[in-house]
Amino acid sequence: MDIGLTVGGSLERLTSTADGFAFAELSIGESAYIPEERDDGQLRDGLAATDAELCVHLPFDQVVATAVPQLNDAIVDYLAELLEWAGGVDAQKAVLHGTMRDPHDTDQRPAFASQLSSIASAGDDAGVEVVVENVGHQARGLPLSVLGEIARDTGTSVCFDVGHAYMEDGNDGVERFLGEYADLVSHLHVHDVRSRGDTHIPVGAGEVDYGFASDHFDDFDGTVAIEVFTDDIALLNDTARRVSDHLDDGA
Repeated sequence: MDIGLTVGGSLERLTSTADGFAFAELSIGESAYIPEERDDGQLRDGLAATDAELCVHLPFDQVVATAVPQLNDAIVDYLAELLEWAGGVDAQKAVLHGTMRDPHDTDQRPAFASQLSSIASAGDDAGVEVVVENVGHQARGLPLSVLGEIARDTGTSVCFDVGHAYMEDGNDGVERFLGEYADLVSHLHVHDVRSRGDTHIPVGAGEVDYGFASDHFDDFDGTVAIEVFTDDIALLNDTARRVSDHLDDGA
């Protein structure tokens, strides 16, 4: 199990906070780190300085599937370009939000499954594992159960965002999803949340019951990204310690 840190699209945050973590998860594309506009030397230097490996997060605003085949083809082409770049800088994993134009249109879910398969295949070609993230609390996010079913049907790994799942369906929803799909989870996003909506706070400061780890993640050998929106090193390290303790209890 490797514990890393999300750094948004900021190389400055990578160099100032990622030291001591196994990897940094860098957001790429659109308004984040735009590969075609950057010299990757600074990225490589930052990773070397912090002795961190790299994971990436694919664009947040880009949905995976629409009802328009031409748009879907363009989406796959764009993400394939980013994945090829990610492979070139030795990224291990690429996180993809599980979104579509209308996630409640059941007729379009086969299109989402096809898109997901194509994007994951592009990742395989680039040597990068694509992991699809649950964002069912958002307007364009597929519901937890639907995402899990499609991920299983397509053989795609899951990035399970604990706080997102709590916001969508509470601690019971976290338990239900993991009871059915924990074996698909290769990557975790961990943070805490309160029902009033202040997400991405340090673990222990909110309402998520992290006891699920001992029930569902025996011998977890995936990656865990601390996704707490602060640059306070003490808080980041405390969340890492708490999550590690929970996962070690399950090992």
